Amino acid sequence: MYSAISANKRNTVIIMIVFLLIIGGLGWLAGAVYRSYVVTVVVVVIAAIYALVQFFAASRLAMAVNGGHEIQKKDAPEVYRLVENLTIATGLPMPRIFIIDDPAPNAFTTGRNPDNAMLAVTTGLLEIMDKREVEAVLAHEISHVKNYDILVNMVVFGLVSAIGMLCDLFLRMTFFGRNSRDNNNQIMLVFGLVAMILAPIVAMLVQLAVSRQREYLADASGVLTTRDPEGLAMALEKLKTASQPMRRQNSSTAHLWFANPMKSGFLAKLFSTHPPLDDRIKRLRENATKM
Repeated sequence: MYSAISANKRNTVIIMIVFLLIIGGLGWLAGAVYRSYVVTVVVVVIAAIYALVQFFAASRLAMAVNGGHEIQKKDAPEVYRLVENLTIATGLPMPRIFIIDDPAPNAFTTGRNPDNAMLAVTTGLLEIMDKREVEAVLAHEISHVKNYDILVNMVVFGLVSAIGMLCDLFLRMTFFGRNSRDNNNQIMLVFGLVAMILAPIVAMLVQLAVSRQREYLADASGVLTTRDPEGLAMALEKLKTASQPMRRQNSSTAHLWFANPMKSGFLAKLFSTHPPLDDRIKRLRENATKM
């Protein structure tokens, strides 16, 4: 477990390096297309400022874009007590708790570290799951905090958002900018456009790579806390029949959730940030005696 936490911290550094390389490459391409490396400097500076801002603000942004409303103990005493007991069992600080008014059963955690963690659950999850199943889901989410997955996920959220923003800006400048017709370097322009299209795909692949194994790890870590693998398996079984896409579709935060919040479909399953529910259930039940 400790080695997994250390690996997550190392992966955060790797992801930040990938982030800087992609942003630097996009900046270089923008400078080459517009034949002014002042553009490159401006892009890199903007990206650096954005990276700094998102490091401190991404968790609040992720909660805001998904419609989370903070609650106190009096608002949802049972949920609050479950989280309180789990944090005591794991030796973690109490996270801020949010409720999302959405019929889709789901939950997620975010934050830079355990001291400023935020945990959100949907009204749909609280409606369809019993206390045992809710506790299993919350233990899974608390494990993301303990394993420092929230730090990695937050960095990925910023990476995907920043690359999407820069690519959109570049494409708008290319098609609507005053210099777009005067640019004689058509090969570089085409190369730049292709790169701008591929960059979000690369970002998405990074998002997939860092998400799936962390879900398996959080399942196992949550079970080690509750000593109830069947409780989590039952919760996942319910998701198989009751799962539905979130009202607010946001691909940049999809990797944060307990289960995939996006619409179902072949491509959605192929590029899902989460492993299949059947695989998670199978692992839990096959390893129940080892946990």
